[in-house]
Amino acid sequence: MDLPNPFRSKEKDFLKAIGEQALKTREGLEALEAYLKDGDEAQAKRVQAIEKEADELRRILIDDLNHTFVTPIDREDLFALSRTIDDVLDYGFTTLDEMVTLGVQPNTYLQHMVSILREAADELYLGVIQLKAHPQVALDHANRAKALENRAESVYRAAIGDLFKEPKTMEDIVAILKMRELYRHLSNAADRGDEAANILSDIVVKMT
Repeated sequence: MDLPNPFRSKEKDFLKAIGEQALKTREGLEALEAYLKDGDEAQAKRVQAIEKEADELRRILIDDLNHTFVTPIDREDLFALSRTIDDVLDYGFTTLDEMVTLGVQPNTYLQHMVSILREAADELYLGVIQLKAHPQVALDHANRAKALENRAESVYRAAIGDLFKEPKTMEDIVAILKMRELYRHLSNAADRGDEAANILSDIVVKMT
């Protein structure tokens, strides 16, 4: 009869756990995109609920990482991939939160950036779930996510350029500062998506 080995931890499916996180990020950005289109308060509440659910998934994953001796992928890579995917959703949520706090209505730049971020979240999710069985497919999705980050940054630069065209009053300047803050949140979300795609690509290289 085999005796239990106290030095062998239960094998955890960390890629499945990160896939669940990536799915939550995609769902959260879908809800944010819907909110920016029609201002539905139910979608705003959905973003908030999904962000909390994603945080809980990340807490569980970190706890599992801390209690697992050997991981199928470098522990640092798993942690970083989880963190960056979570950051994308966090910045999406803070964008919504500040829109409500500052009383800002969505414009076409915000809508466009969030739409691109939602597409990037799609690619990250697909990349994570294909990583184990089809690493080259995962790499393709990571490259698509990076290309979308470039598109988001182009929209960000155009939005900032348009924002500072001929402010006329103090009210204009206040509105500019509010919008710039929101654009920066979404630009940061795009940066985190790009970082997640880079980590995903690095994992593929190590696996193949």
